[in-house]
Amino acid sequence: MTKIVLLGAGKIGDAIVHLLSQTRDYQITVADSDTARLDLIPDGSAKKVKMDIRDPKALHAVLFGQDVVLSACPYFLTPLIAEAAKACNVHYLDLTEDVESTRTVQKLSDGADRAFIPQCGLAPGFISIAAADLAKRFDELRDVQMRVGALPLYPTNALKYNLTWSTDGLINEYCNPCLSIRDGQQIETLPLEEMEHFSLDGVDYEAFNTSGGLGTLTDTLQGKVENLNYKTVRYPGHRDIMKVLVRDLRLDRRRDLLKDVMEAAIPITLQDVVLIFVTVSGMRNGRLTQETFAKKIYAQEVNGKLLSAIQLTTASGICAMVDMLVNKQLPQRGFVRQEQADLKSFLANRFGRYYGGGAASEQGALRAAA
Repeated sequence: MTKIVLLGAGKIGDAIVHLLSQTRDYQITVADSDTARLDLIPDGSAKKVKMDIRDPKALHAVLFGQDVVLSACPYFLTPLIAEAAKACNVHYLDLTEDVESTRTVQKLSDGADRAFIPQCGLAPGFISIAAADLAKRFDELRDVQMRVGALPLYPTNALKYNLTWSTDGLINEYCNPCLSIRDGQQIETLPLEEMEHFSLDGVDYEAFNTSGGLGTLTDTLQGKVENLNYKTVRYPGHRDIMKVLVRDLRLDRRRDLLKDVMEAAIPITLQDVVLIFVTVSGMRNGRLTQETFAKKIYAQEVNGKLLSAIQLTTASGICAMVDMLVNKQLPQRGFVRQEQADLKSFLANRFGRYYGGGAASEQGALRAAA
């Protein structure tokens, strides 16, 4: 039985425990500093440890003798946890969207005897696996466009948004520089810019730059693609309000205050939908060709527990990567990129299959708005 330590018992951590514990293939220890969060983890599904994850001694103690550590913690704890994983010789996986944290993990992976696999969620995460699979079908790449949104089914406020995952991660995406490839060159662009409008299955959306969604694809596809970009999808009007908060009111410089405001005013919801849309164009057999992967995934009940769409996609993403690692479908040491996972194998996995369910929109019409 594979011994796993899960650090972080929040919304996503709770879903990870639920998915993994049902298999009986994993011996799970979940650690968090928040007793209330740990109390929500059902007794018998995991060993629960209250600890300060920022304490290196406590972190090393809980990792010693384990096989794998999963981090469902805020991005700023990533370097500390990755360092402990290397010191304790355990495989490391995380859900971070933070670019600098991922670079730290990559540096730490040099010379490691175990695998270091960051960004195992939805975006970054599965979106890179889907994009890489499409890209492999072309003789020459021109454009790779990646769009992802985690949206409430029933928006009621001016932002047309509900909190569905980490507020820290959301703010990070809205405030940090964004990577892309334009005309063959890696560049940084501003978040909340380069807005576009489109409709899918009769619903109107907007999309704009956010940080972190490309994962490591800018490095993987450097020199192979003309244009590569990632944008977050929201309902129309969301970006403009966020831009007022982040730029005009300068709350990008007071992120703790922005977090307090959002968590006090915007309710969470389990009634959500995840929209995934990847379009790749390029040359194949001498002809300019385009292919698209599109899907909507909704909240659903899994083994008697209702999981929001973002909980399900994020948790199943990292659980599938763990399964693939244990089954030796991924490299066993060093830095592992999401795009190294085979899409067919991922979707055939008992956790990855949740990305194959839900309402498929491969035939949905994507129309550029005037």
